[in-house]
Amino acid sequence: MPTPERVEPRPERALRIALLGYRSAPHSGGQGVYIRYLSKALVDAGHRVDVISGPPYPHLDPRVRLVQLPSLDLFENGLLSLRPRHLASLTNIIEWTSKLTGGFAEPYTFGRRVVQYLRQHGHEYDLIHDNQSLSYGMLEIQAMGLPLVTTVHHPITSDLRIALSAARNPWQRLLVRRWHAFLGMQKKVVKQLHNVVTVSDCSRQDIAQDFGLQPAGIGLVHNGIDTGTFRPLPGVQRRPQRLMATCSADAPLKGLRYLLRAYARLLDKYPGLELLVVSKPKPGGKTEKLLRHLGIGDRVRFVNDISTEQMVHYYAEATLAVVPSVYEGFGLPAGEAMACGVPVISTDGGALPEVIGDAGVIVPARSIDALAEAIDQLLQDPQRRSELGERGKRRIDETFCWDVCAREMTDYYHQVLLNGPRTAGRMTHADG
Repeated sequence: MPTPERVEPRPERALRIALLGYRSAPHSGGQGVYIRYLSKALVDAGHRVDVISGPPYPHLDPRVRLVQLPSLDLFENGLLSLRPRHLASLTNIIEWTSKLTGGFAEPYTFGRRVVQYLRQHGHEYDLIHDNQSLSYGMLEIQAMGLPLVTTVHHPITSDLRIALSAARNPWQRLLVRRWHAFLGMQKKVVKQLHNVVTVSDCSRQDIAQDFGLQPAGIGLVHNGIDTGTFRPLPGVQRRPQRLMATCSADAPLKGLRYLLRAYARLLDKYPGLELLVVSKPKPGGKTEKLLRHLGIGDRVRFVNDISTEQMVHYYAEATLAVVPSVYEGFGLPAGEAMACGVPVISTDGGALPEVIGDAGVIVPARSIDALAEAIDQLLQDPQRRSELGERGKRRIDETFCWDVCAREMTDYYHQVLLNGPRTAGRMTHADG
């Protein structure tokens, strides 16, 4: 196969960027949010951006072109969706057999598909930016001579450790290890990438430790928050006793079970206390079982498949936003709540203290007692709630908006292009 033409960098001009995501819908998690807002911010800054994605596909600004790389999308369609025509593709067969045996092959198979696409279209871009697929395909793209930047939000090794600790028996632990088998690939790939960037200093330290890298070789560009969308709504009245959380219901990493236990405890003192969770529990999953055990199944309201505007409206109604995560590589829900002027109570999991600073209440992760006490104290102190809400919004506006992110990421891109693909990854950006 011919090697794609190498585009000579011209740092003073607008760039042609391909932003890669193996599954990029916002409901797929923070990576989908990152794709959506980073691509928009880069276009706002004058660049041309194509998002190359597998399904479920992202929601993008109209100025961003979406290049769809269809997969079997077995998590949506199920194993029985395989058709004879799919067997003509080795990539499809790999994806199906992995799912059949409890694995997660999407990062790997996306890498195979995007390599095929870029062998034909790579010359159309100045730079390729991978959003944490960390697949073997990225090494092929790098070997083509295409400048490649990779965002690693946080090492999935932390997800594995937390999932293993939450597993109840050896069979569950076996399934957890099988699902995370793609980590073997990611650990090998990340050590050979030339330009790795992450979203928080906490993630930088964790990536270095878990993947065997030097922190000084990992760039840092903080995530942004869409402050044009996530904002206070003065015309909406706050409910006097409503807690709000945005977190994956059945993911141990997100710590919802600790919030549910704290909420059940607080109902004795605050019988009218509401809890609204932006999530969708799995039918018969651990969250549903815990709700029944605590006797609060009819008290907790779950909402999902809502628009961003509806989420902002919910934030405007909330008395407090709670982030109970055990670990976050950045913590978008915390930043979005702060941008809406909602006082935030958060754990100290991962990068959350880095985002919140002194503009919220921080408690130890996994501590039901500390979480319940912090909620109790803020419910009794409307003046402090008001102060924290104002302080949080100011912090996001000044430090964590997408305009700042796009400017710093553009500087990083230019450094990569100026230094060449084999050396640029050894410098950091936005240190300190």
